Amino acid sequence: MRNFGFVLLLAGVAGFFYCSSRASELEPLRPGLSVSESLETERGQWDAGRYAGAAAAFTGIVLAMLPRGR
Repeated sequence: MRNFGFVLLLAGVAGFFYCSSRASELEPLRPGLSVSESLETERGQWDAGRYAGAAAAFTGIVLAMLPRGR
């Protein structure tokens, strides 16, 4: 479980930075959009990918901190 946590942590950090770089190339979303409306745009999809990468990295940290089994 610990090794999987480290792999998930690295994948999450890499995904976060990749999605951030791709999202910065696009124009910002206009204010007042709902989540479903923003996901219809390419920028909104890359922003959702950033959140997914951050969630994966956080889950990886938690799994990496768990004690080893027997």
